[in-house]
Amino acid sequence: MAQFEEIVLDSGALQQVAPYLKKRGCQHLIIVADKNTYEAAGRSLEQSLLGENELNVELCLIDPNETGDVVADEISLVQLMIEVKPGTTDGLIAVGSGTIHDIVRFVSHKTRIPFISIPTAPSVDGFTSAGAPLIVRGVKKTFPAVPPVAIFADLDILTKAPQPLVAAGFGDMLGKYTSLFDWKFSHLTAGEPYNEQAAIITERALISCVEHAHEIGKRSEQGIRIVMTALIESGIAMLLFGQSHPASAAEHHVSHYWEMEYLRRGNRALLHGAKVGVACAEISRVYHDAVERGVFPGQEPSVLREFKGQISEWLAEVPTESLIRELLRQAGGPTDRRELGIDDELLERSLAEAHKVRDRRTLLRALNEA
Repeated sequence: MAQFEEIVLDSGALQQVAPYLKKRGCQHLIIVADKNTYEAAGRSLEQSLLGENELNVELCLIDPNETGDVVADEISLVQLMIEVKPGTTDGLIAVGSGTIHDIVRFVSHKTRIPFISIPTAPSVDGFTSAGAPLIVRGVKKTFPAVPPVAIFADLDILTKAPQPLVAAGFGDMLGKYTSLFDWKFSHLTAGEPYNEQAAIITERALISCVEHAHEIGKRSEQGIRIVMTALIESGIAMLLFGQSHPASAAEHHVSHYWEMEYLRRGNRALLHGAKVGVACAEISRVYHDAVERGVFPGQEPSVLREFKGQISEWLAEVPTESLIRELLRQAGGPTDRRELGIDDELLERSLAEAHKVRDRRTLLRALNEA
């Protein structure tokens, strides 16, 4: 597993970036941001590095697409690749949340230029992960990449993040209820690899968020610290395991399906964590209906008959649909797919087809293939 040189989560963390870079010997840097994250943290960081620290800093503001969204697609990747000067650029700085980090981590991997992470909102668990979910020719796929060498998460910046972004981070964490269930299910029924330590790290991070949903919803410093810590820990669990199983399963597959459909339609993008939280509620409903009430899209999967006792025991740890929606409400995020503009037809199609997005043996896949 990758070793981080620094992980700083504190007020004023931004002021520790320049000393770290100088200690590391970095001289020629590219700050990667979008116009919003540049205003949130990029401008002050740029001034700090250019000022008394006298580092060579270039700025790459990733352009939005035709619908006004900054997207981690082939166009954004090329925009950053063009700015990299082989043999000269010795550091990339990702200033933003999920999308900016996915762009930078992939380019960092391809160019072998290390990057550092400056989160501007506690909105996703991908800050510390090695995989880069990218949109290529309209299809979302996760590509191998690298984690940052250091993270500087400044609470002064994170507490100013808009509530929808904070709630999205909570939604991304809440999705671990179904991802952890699916991970155990796939290990039991299909022999997919499993790591108890990674599962424990993820579960503890999830529970800490659930226990402080009100604080996160209020955007208090304690709430922001808790959700940001959980998001970092979730990413570390993925690094430890080497894949995204601890943090991503059927709820993410449904979310990715909605994302690709919105891109196809030319709709504005939805926040990743907002989709994941709402999808988690939908998956919880489908799973409890199947295991407890015998409601299936087709026939009962044979694995349910074979492992009914163990599966029921694990599913008892997954909150009901209504409780998941209540937790999302406490955190100040959307609770229903209608709030996201997901119509009945798209919901039904996603529940029937989203298992094809990834080659994972989730319960959703078992239900649809029975």
